[in-house]
Amino acid sequence: MAECVPSRATGMEGGIVIKDDWPGYSLELFTYPEHYREDIESVYIPHGVIMDRTERLARHIMDDIGDHDMVVLCVLKGGYKFCSDLVEFIKVQCRNSNKHLETRVEFIRLKSYLNDQSTEDLHIIGSQDLSVLRGKNVLIVEAIVDTGKTMKALLKHVEAFEPKMVKVAGLLVKRVSNVVGSLPDYVGFEIPNRFVVGYALDYNEYFRDLNHICVISEIGKVKYKI
Repeated sequence: MAECVPSRATGMEGGIVIKDDWPGYSLELFTYPEHYREDIESVYIPHGVIMDRTERLARHIMDDIGDHDMVVLCVLKGGYKFCSDLVEFIKVQCRNSNKHLETRVEFIRLKSYLNDQSTEDLHIIGSQDLSVLRGKNVLIVEAIVDTGKTMKALLKHVEAFEPKMVKVAGLLVKRVSNVVGSLPDYVGFEIPNRFVVGYALDYNEYFRDLNHICVISEIGKVKYKI
């Protein structure tokens, strides 16, 4: 399925690399909403594996940030489950250690996809005032990074509010040829350029209720296309 390798950038937490020929697990091995039976091909990353990896990322974040307070900026909507679990693991590790890390969570909603294609347009939806970030250590939590265009634009937006430090945690990083900018500082999994759903990742607002990360089928793409 995968191997864990160092990140391509110095100082970053390297992700688990899922190989190009990995087909995923049979749907028969897992439970999932029955109404998606024809809409997904396979379970690509099981929920338990996601949770174990997220716990490990929380440990690395704690080691890096230590006792310094932190503002977590959750990128909605796809990042909400990853962010919630990551923050919870950070809290657990604080309770089990002598470190105290005060964490505040803020939210920003971005939209850059239409159907299964990333568009050139980045829309920041809702409040764009992030003045609470000024002078703070900021951890941006995003579910998936592909070309990096969205993250590059978001970093520019965030840095305008003069935070003390900015780190990025990405659950998934896609291997694509037209990468812009750098990889996240903390990477959960590096995956092939396949369209995946579940664990709050959607296809036109569907599939967010899947616990596992799954590969959408052609039937699913057609059924929920807009």
